[in-house]
Order: sequence, then C-alpha cells, then structure tokens
Amino acid sequence: MIELGSPVLASSVSTVLCLGAHADDIEIGCGGFLLRLLQMNPGVEVTWVVLTGSEDRGTEARLSAEHVLQGAATVEILVKNFRERYLLYVGAELKEEFDALGRQLAPDLILTHYRHDLHQDHRMACELTWNTFRNHLILEYEIPKYDGDLASPNLFVQLDNSTCERKVAHLMKSFPSQRSKPWFTEETFWATLRLRGIECRSRTGFAEAFYCRKLVLA
Repeated sequence: MIELGSPVLASSVSTVLCLGAHADDIEIGCGGFLLRLLQMNPGVEVTWVVLTGSEDRGTEARLSAEHVLQGAATVEILVKNFRERYLLYVGAELKEEFDALGRQLAPDLILTHYRHDLHQDHRMACELTWNTFRNHLILEYEIPKYDGDLASPNLFVQLDNSTCERKVAHLMKSFPSQRSKPWFTEETFWATLRLRGIECRSRTGFAEAFYCRKLVLA
C-alpha cells in the first residue's frame, strides 16, 4: 500500500466539480472526503451539480450542499430537474447540460459516479462525465444499494472517526425523504466506511473508496 499523503490534496486541488444523479449521491459517495478536503484546504472552489430534483428533493439537495460546503472559498450549487430514473431516455438534453459545464469549468478534480454502477442514472452520469472532461482527474465514488454492485476500488481516503460521525449524522438529518428506505440507515454507511477502512489498512479504521482510471505522477 502506497500513501501519497495529505499534501497532494492540500496543494494540488483548488477547484472541484461534484456530480450526482440524485440529491443524496454526492454526500453518500464522497461526503467524508469533501469534509476532509475542505478542512485541509479552505480555499477550494466547489461546483456542486445534482441532475434530478423534484421540489422536495431539490430543497434537500440545496440545503445539504450548503451545509457540507460551509468551509469552501466559493460555492455554486446547481440542481437540475431531470426526471429520476429516466436519464437514459433524455440523453441529448442531458449531454447539452454536460457540454455547458465543460465550456464553463476546468476543475482540478471531478467526483462522479462509478462506471459500473447498476443504477442507470448513475451510469449515465459517469459516462457523460468522461465524455465531457477528457483531460481531468476524475474519481468515481460508490453507492451501496440493493443491487449489490460494490466492486474492488483502487483509491482510498482515510477518514477519522469524527469526520465519519459528521458524514453519517448529516445524511440522516438532511434527507428525511429517504429514511423509509431499508438501506438508508446509519448501519449501512458505517459498514461501508469500515469495510473500505479494512481494505486499505486505514490507521483510523475507516475510509471512503474511489475508482481512479487515470492518474499521472509528475
């Protein structure tokens, strides 16, 4: 196991693009990483994009993003109103949205969904991310779900216990619309953090995991 260390994050990342198909995806997949990054580098600029957002879910998405990003230097939160579970069927319109982002942004780091996620909205978001941003560092995060599509990630971010507590508490508080779902529980989120912590021999016992397809070390 090779540790690149915190200076890589603190010094190399000043602009971040976070992409999520649904209101809670970013927080579930990389909320802990973002909390740690903002703690290490309060000067970071963040663009936060949620592709689907009905009235209630859109409100949840905005309020949650504002809370997570309190330490950022600048924040732009975009909640689109594409229909949930139907992103595959509005491909042209959705690609136009990504093309617009590509013209406006050149982020140091992009956080998006995992390529082989079994949720169709997640896969589409990942595909268009790579379709649009061809020369950027892209990390793909994971979402635990009924489909059982967790795989073998190749990049881990160690998180201390307090950051994990903040992440899990935030999820449970910020998304009341999801609490009726059997998988949306504190136990699910803690279990994922612990499992990935075991896999990377995290000194803290906890970690978030990502899939990194291309990384250049200068």
